Amino acid sequence: MKVTALNIHPLKSGRAIPQTSVSLRLDGFAGDRRFMIVEPNGKFITQRDLQALAQVEAVPVECGVRLSMNGQSLTAIFDPVSRLDVTVWGSAVSAAVAEENVNDTLSGWLARPVRLVHMDDDATRLVGEEWAGRPVPVGFADGFPILITATASLADLNATLSSAGQQPVGMDRFRTNILVDTEEPWEEDFWESIDIGGIVFDLVKPCARCIMTTQDQTTGERTGGNPIQGLAVKRMSADRRASGVMFGWNAVPRGEGTVSLGDAMSIVTVRQERWPMKIRG
Repeated sequence: MKVTALNIHPLKSGRAIPQTSVSLRLDGFAGDRRFMIVEPNGKFITQRDLQALAQVEAVPVECGVRLSMNGQSLTAIFDPVSRLDVTVWGSAVSAAVAEENVNDTLSGWLARPVRLVHMDDDATRLVGEEWAGRPVPVGFADGFPILITATASLADLNATLSSAGQQPVGMDRFRTNILVDTEEPWEEDFWESIDIGGIVFDLVKPCARCIMTTQDQTTGERTGGNPIQGLAVKRMSADRRASGVMFGWNAVPRGEGTVSLGDAMSIVTVRQERWPMKIRG
C-alpha cells in the first residue's frame, strides 16, 4: 500500500491544494486549515451553511494568505497583535484577525458579513483527549490533525451509488489529507496505527460525514451522487460515541517529518474488531 494523493486545505471549507510532498507537524500538515472565515462574533463558518466557500482558493504567503474567487483576488497580512476570540465546534481560540478592508472585501464576495482569521504561532487549540489518550494540537480542522481515506472504500461506495442509479463521486468530496491505495473496501477500519515514511499515525476515530459531501467542491452546488445516501446502506455507525455515516479515519501523527506521494504505508497495529455499523438489508 502507498500514498496516492496528498492535500492541504489552507482555508477551512475552501478549495483543496494537491501536494507532492508536505511537511508534517504534530498539529497536521503545514498550511492545512490555518485560515478560517467566521461570523463577526467569531463563530466559524463552513460550506455547511455557506456553499460559496467551495469557490475560494487560498494560497499561504509569508505572514498571510492570498485568496481568489471568481477572478478576484486579495492578500491578507496578519498582525499578531490584532486578535479575535473564535469558536470551532466548541473550542475557543484566540486567532489573529485580518484588517477591516480585507474583511469588507470578503463580505462582498460572500454576500454576508464575515471576518478572516489566522491560526498563527500564538494561537493554541487542543482537542481529542477522549479518543487520542491525551489532548492533541490541531489547527482549524473539525476535530483532528489528519484525515486518512482509502481508494477501495471509495470504489465500494461508488458501486453502491451506481446500484441505486446515482452518479459516482470523487474523493475530493471527503476533503482528505492522505489517500492510501488499497485493495479491500473498508480495511482501514482495522488499522489501529500505521507507518508512512517512518512516521506513525494513530487512527483514533472514524470520520462522520455531513452534507458537505453532497456538494461539488469547485462550485459548492449540491449535485451529482449523494454520498450520505450511499454510506447509509452499510456505513451507519452503531456506536453511540460517534453517530452518523462514516467515511475515512481521523488520525493523530506521533512524529514530525515529510510525507510524499508514493510513500509506502505499513500497518503497525490492528484492531481486534471493526467499528460497529448498522447494515441495511
